[in-house]
Amino acid sequence: MPDAPSDTLRLNKFIAQCGVASRRGADEMVFAGRVTVNGATADSPGLQVDPARDEVAVDGKVIGQKASAGDLTLLLHKPVETVTTASDPQGRKTVLDLLPPEIRKKRPFPVGRLDFFSEGLLLLTTDGDLCYRLTHPKYHLPKVYVVTIRGSVPQKAVQTMRQGMTLREGDRLAPAKVRLLKPIAGTQQLEITLIQGVNRQIRRMCEELGLTILRLRRVRQGPVALGDLKPGAWRELTSEETAALKRDVGL
Repeated sequence: MPDAPSDTLRLNKFIAQCGVASRRGADEMVFAGRVTVNGATADSPGLQVDPARDEVAVDGKVIGQKASAGDLTLLLHKPVETVTTASDPQGRKTVLDLLPPEIRKKRPFPVGRLDFFSEGLLLLTTDGDLCYRLTHPKYHLPKVYVVTIRGSVPQKAVQTMRQGMTLREGDRLAPAKVRLLKPIAGTQQLEITLIQGVNRQIRRMCEELGLTILRLRRVRQGPVALGDLKPGAWRELTSEETAALKRDVGL
């Protein structure tokens, strides 16, 4: 079969990017007949969709709607032990639980993910086009993380990350920008900048390099910085930040 157009992606991935469910949960929704694409019931989670053109709905509600004048984009400091989805079948706290009812009613969805034990900058938006661009590999913006490692970090490990590496599962990683920060009480902090969106990339890199992560915090995505926002706190992006994000992804 020919390759899918570069601006399309799998249906289950799009549902997950909109924060509705995990990819596995999205698969189950599709098989249960709960997902439609352009009004027709989807029969495969691998169906290719173009979020800029196709209308995807879950349980009758359209997700990833195009931007409107009333759209808002939020910056949240995601705390650890919080899931980056709209709901969780295991009953764990989600990022939406951290927002007040009047904001939740506007149904913002998370832009990408941070895993359960990671923290830091997470964007949420009601702007479907912006969410799509921010999560599409074609428009990927650099993301900066501060990672606390137990003990010291061998220079060879730093060089491996800087040169790019291939994980055991076969994922080929682009070179990462790595800067050593000041050691603190038997730990070493690294500032790592990623230019691609591989699932749990930093944790998988460190595991293969024999490094133990004590804390993983995202501090920047493109032009937007976490700053001094406390864990669990949120704020709306300024008009300048929103304009900069849109400019950087070609909107």
